[in-house]
Amino acid sequence: MLNATRSISLGRAARGPLMRGFQSSAVRRAKLGLQALADKVDLSSSRVLIRLDLNVPLSKEDGKTITDDTRLRAVVPTMAFLKEKGAQVVVATHVGRPKGEPDPKYSVDPIVSAFSKLIGTEVVKVDDCVGDSVKTACDAMAPGGVVLLENVRFHKGETKNDAKFAEELAASTGATCYVNDAFGTAHRAHASTEGVTAFIRGPKAAGFLMEKELQYIKGAIDEPQRPLTAILGGAKVSTKIPVIESMLDKCDSVLVGGGMIFTFYKAQGLPVGASLVEDDMVETAGKLLEAAKAKGVELLLPTDVVVAEKFDANAASKTCAASAIPDGWLGLDVGPETVAAFSKVIAGSKTVVWNGPMGVFEFDAFAKGTFAVADAMAAVDATTIVGGGDSVAAVEKAHLADKMSHISTGGGASLELLEGKVLPGVAALDEA
Repeated sequence: MLNATRSISLGRAARGPLMRGFQSSAVRRAKLGLQALADKVDLSSSRVLIRLDLNVPLSKEDGKTITDDTRLRAVVPTMAFLKEKGAQVVVATHVGRPKGEPDPKYSVDPIVSAFSKLIGTEVVKVDDCVGDSVKTACDAMAPGGVVLLENVRFHKGETKNDAKFAEELAASTGATCYVNDAFGTAHRAHASTEGVTAFIRGPKAAGFLMEKELQYIKGAIDEPQRPLTAILGGAKVSTKIPVIESMLDKCDSVLVGGGMIFTFYKAQGLPVGASLVEDDMVETAGKLLEAAKAKGVELLLPTDVVVAEKFDANAASKTCAASAIPDGWLGLDVGPETVAAFSKVIAGSKTVVWNGPMGVFEFDAFAKGTFAVADAMAAVDATTIVGGGDSVAAVEKAHLADKMSHISTGGGASLELLEGKVLPGVAALDEA
């Protein structure tokens, strides 16, 4: 299902000298960090507006039970640091995608209890993010206290990055400093991630999570230990074109999997059966293959795939060569030959970045390719980075998250960073 060329992975725990190399990089020094913020101002007499990404998944049954608290746990170090310094902390976040007006389904209410327990502080929740109620709650805070604002996306001005709303957000909270630890929304130029910084006079710094994300992802691409491998999966070529183009300029190998491989197969004139194909992307896929060849980059597509009679967890399935997909059958995973080839490339890498599953891993019968990539990354002595919601979910499901150097909390943000784009939420922060 895939042709292996580059392997990219976003991972969690650092391993030895590779991590030391990233820590000393210019990438890490580029933006003002928390410790530098503490050196600049007396946080015990400061009120910090902090943008967090607390958009945690909730149970489909009751809409209130948190099913994965990864994003809450990820910001605990930053919150602990600010608490230790005695800062008053005002938290801005979003939940879901409300349409610019209050909607109980997207309230931050379900977060309050779990967040309070994780940071060891009773969080005071306000029913709005601007206005007199916010000012009253913030002014009543003691040093080390935490106020959680209601979903900032309940106001149209948030996603429109409206200057008036951004100014009101700054004025209502009375913030003297700003911290952004919401890497998952850093690629959005919204009022709480970018606009508000123009109305806060004090320093604007990156939180520990933001620093770590930039350190790993930018470090892996700009100053990698080589060989550098990128693993790109997912359903559509159209969403990954900029990343593939960028990786062709930076990686030694690019491994491609997921549903998008069939668009590449069609560009090569191979049969694809009933597999997912973006017909308007076939020509582009062909050009990417030509570009890889011209640049001397190993771009690997799967040589065998697992196909099924229909898109169903229990569908009849079989393995076949990529050049022999039967009519009416659709590819749902990479085959064992591809797994062996990809695993060999990963084993020989020193930096691996992964974004996107190799198949429909939600179905057990078609999860082997994705889990095999996770296994290979867990075993290699390299910096491994996993980015993208589905990739992270797969690693968590395989119980291998603690074996990765870094697990990114931002799918879209990590993709844009890999593409070489400047993230508005990062650009708005002070230089170190």
